[in-house]
Amino acid sequence: MKNILEKITAKTAEDLAKRKRKVSLADLNSFEGYEKKRISFKEALAGNLGVSIISEVKKASPSKGIIRPDFDPVDIALRYEEGGASAISVLTDEPFFKGALEYLEAISKRVQLPLLRKDFIIDPYQIKEARAYGADAVLIIVAITEGNQLTELQHAAKEFGLDSLVECYDQEDFDRLDFGLTDILGVNNRDLKNFEMDVHRGISILQQAPEETILVSESGLSTGKDLALLKLEGIHSALIGEHFMRQEDPGQAVKDLLEQTEEEFERLLEKE
Repeated sequence: MKNILEKITAKTAEDLAKRKRKVSLADLNSFEGYEKKRISFKEALAGNLGVSIISEVKKASPSKGIIRPDFDPVDIALRYEEGGASAISVLTDEPFFKGALEYLEAISKRVQLPLLRKDFIIDPYQIKEARAYGADAVLIIVAITEGNQLTELQHAAKEFGLDSLVECYDQEDFDRLDFGLTDILGVNNRDLKNFEMDVHRGISILQQAPEETILVSESGLSTGKDLALLKLEGIHSALIGEHFMRQEDPGQAVKDLLEQTEEEFERLLEKE
């Protein structure tokens, strides 16, 4: 998995250099999405008594290939909004996830939920680019940064008026965080050493964050039991992509999962 991250990051840098030659940093100011009124990603996740769902618009992944052949990003996003999602994550990486910045742009014109650009962010240019295409927040992956790169990216997000979801994979990533800059923390439940999914491992890392931090559990979540456990443990939000993408109606799947979560949470409370 480390190798795939390195491979993706190298390809990202290569593609980014091409985009920079076509569109300068200053040119991004003229994009329609740049002046869009931002919707607070942080407030959307915090303003829910249950577990807020970040539903992901995701056509493919390197490990699973094409996840949803009948892929209509705007229709999927509208269904998510109707189903009760609190925010939407949009994959914009093209080589490995079949995403596109144009998907983000199109969705931003149709939905009223905050949008997260999910990509492999290595340069402040990508953060300004995210704003230009209508994003309200960006994903920053600790594992692909080095030196002062993480701090630079977090400062850039604030400069361009976007929230940042900072993603950790392990304790080593967590120990690098500056919580003066980190408002929203995500932990990927996948262990990069052995590929295993463990929601409990993710929870144990998230619970080390300061009380005011918004906590997001990522990967491997699909059931009401999963989300009820998160709620019981004080985790504010869940990022879910593949599970919804495989359902006939992704929006109905969000609605069903929210209902199942409340039922399972009541059961957990009865056992306490």
